[in-house]
This record gives sequence, C-alpha cells and structure tokens, in this order.
Amino acid sequence: MSAAATQSSALVSLALPKNNVTRLASQVLLAIGGSLLLAVSAKTKVFLGPVDLSLQTLVVLLIGAAYGWRLGVATVLLYLAQGAYGFPVFQGTPEKGIGLAYMMGTTGGYLLGFVAMAAIAGWAADRGLDRNPFKLFGAMLTAEVVMLGLGFAWLAVLIGADKAWTFGVAPFIVPDLIKVALAASVVPAVWQVVAKLRASL
Repeated sequence: MSAAATQSSALVSLALPKNNVTRLASQVLLAIGGSLLLAVSAKTKVFLGPVDLSLQTLVVLLIGAAYGWRLGVATVLLYLAQGAYGFPVFQGTPEKGIGLAYMMGTTGGYLLGFVAMAAIAGWAADRGLDRNPFKLFGAMLTAEVVMLGLGFAWLAVLIGADKAWTFGVAPFIVPDLIKVALAASVVPAVWQVVAKLRASL
C-alpha cells in the first residue's frame, strides 16, 4: 500500500504537529470543533427555493475535504453521537424530537449519508484531488448523489417513493449543486493561497 493511501494529504495535515500525542490531541480538538460547526450549520437556514435549507451539506463536504477521510468521518460520527445522546444539534431538534427517535425519522437516511459524504470528499482530498476544482467537483458530486440516494431510500420506506422524491430529493437538487460547486471551488483556492505562502517563505 502506498504512503498516499495510508497518510492524509488533506489541508489539515499541514497544521498537525509531528509528535504523536500532540497530534492526537489536535485531531480531537478539530473533531470537536468540526462537530460544533456542523451543529451551527444545521441551524443556519438559507432560502434557495420552496424549502428552507441548511448549510450542513456544504460544511460536511468542507470538513471531509479539509480533514481527510479518517478525521472527517470521525468528526461526523462525533456529531451524530451528540445527536443520539440527546443534544439538539440537528436541524429539526428539539422541535421535532431528539435523540435516536429523531434520527430514525425522516432525516435518518440523510444523516447516514453525511458519513458517506465526508468519507468520499476526504478520500478525494487524501489523494490530492482537492487541488483541482474540476476533479474535486466530480468527487463531491458523487458524495452528494450518495447522500441523497441514502436519504431517498430511507424516506421511501417511510412515506413511499413518489413522496420521497417530491419532498426529499427534487427540491434539493439545484441548491445542493450550488453548494457542491462552492465547496469544490473553496478548497483548491485555499491550496493556492497555501502554495503562494510557501513560495514566499
């Protein structure tokens, strides 16, 4: 197995200390910070059509691309664990319930999809695809399709396929494409800034 396959080359790897203990502590802090950012993004509503949308998918993609797949997935799992424990970190909590009962409801498939999103975006970043906006867009679009697919599948079980598509997928296609394009543009732009800073040192 190549070094590229075992060690993250995502953005955050540049700032992590070499010492193993300090590195682990830094990763824990990053995971906690990322989970808090996910909670804030869940409560941040944007009006891009007939439904209120959160910035959560954008943040999941950015965390995956910036952290790499291992730390990105760990961060999303920490966020889900906070929600499962009963903290009101999801978009519909506490108004529509909390804890595992909420997670098993209509948003359950999408929450699982967040894990897949972070994994795919992080996998792409670990292999250097985050330097190129077009390659990163392709990876993030795949992540988006997987997330919506999982959300649709679970929602279809609960309310039927027709309603699941009408209410759980169709309204999100265009807004989520915008968020994918934004995330795929931001990360390579940050890499360009990093490269310029390195060149000037």
